[in-house]
Amino acid sequence: MPEWTERANKNESGVETAKLRVRPLAAILIMLGGTVALLLGIAISVSFGAADIGLGTVWEAIVWFHPDITQHQIIQELRLPRVLGGAMVGASFAVAGALMQGMTRNPMADSGILGLNAGAGFVLAICLAIFPGLPFMVLILYSFLGAGVGAGLVFGIGSLAKGGLTPVRLVLAGAAVSTLLAALSEGIALYFRIGQDLAFWYAGGVAGTNWFQLKIMFPWVAGAMLAAIMLSRSVTMLSLGEEVATGLGQRTGLVKLAGTIIVLILAGSAVSVVGAVSFVGLIIPHLTRFLVGVDYRWIIPCSAVLGSLLVVFADLGARIINPPYETPIGALISLIGVPFFLYLARKQRRELS
Repeated sequence: MPEWTERANKNESGVETAKLRVRPLAAILIMLGGTVALLLGIAISVSFGAADIGLGTVWEAIVWFHPDITQHQIIQELRLPRVLGGAMVGASFAVAGALMQGMTRNPMADSGILGLNAGAGFVLAICLAIFPGLPFMVLILYSFLGAGVGAGLVFGIGSLAKGGLTPVRLVLAGAAVSTLLAALSEGIALYFRIGQDLAFWYAGGVAGTNWFQLKIMFPWVAGAMLAAIMLSRSVTMLSLGEEVATGLGQRTGLVKLAGTIIVLILAGSAVSVVGAVSFVGLIIPHLTRFLVGVDYRWIIPCSAVLGSLLVVFADLGARIINPPYETPIGALISLIGVPFFLYLARKQRRELS
């Protein structure tokens, strides 16, 4: 397959599509190599901890589990759900970011930057304060609601400015809304004395993930991932511009609505498990587009694999830096994400000037 594929077709309306840069071979290699690296990372992460466990024991605990063996219990009840949860969360944030960037044509779109994480955290703070005994399934639903509230506020405020909604205004509105919601969450935490419970959501981490959470989260994430792949061709057209997509017969309003619902499900599910981890959905889609091109039929699955890799190895690094204590994975990812965000902001400013 050629590394570069160019398409320039005209539809009945006479609209010419932009040339699409596609690297299918690179995408296939990323998915295959990334999956192997992910499996290796999961195995290493499961074996590493306060009690070092050999890879052979990890395999035995997965294939021939014996509840009477302490190491098998540690693997099955603590480490395996933690690592699998991290992989699921990484894929969710990455695919959500890819969809947001494709639909809005905003290179700085990310669930953390645009208020989705803060909105989900704010509603979760209300739930922990007023309804502390809610089951996890209900918390996920409230996370979806909170993510939608955060996104609605950001897009609403950003649209009020003269000149419309630009990428820079969207990011500024996201920063303002996220700060406001975080402050309100902290106020709720102080008043209702749930600061210790809420601290987990701010720090971000997968240490408390269990099988029950994964069983509830998995159908939502799997369904949203499948829907994202089915929508990927339409997102590719939309990323070329709304006029181009309309000229090619795309129902852009319906595509945006479906994509928004998918993003809310992915971001809400991830935040309910890992907390407010930002920049995964910012970094990974840019890296994926650089490697495989601009076709979202390849971007979405590759982003899922690379996002899982990032969070799994970030979680492993969080346990290596200062054992036996753990560094929040949100802080580790931010060490990469903040400079990358500043680079994008400066690049965007140069392009607008």
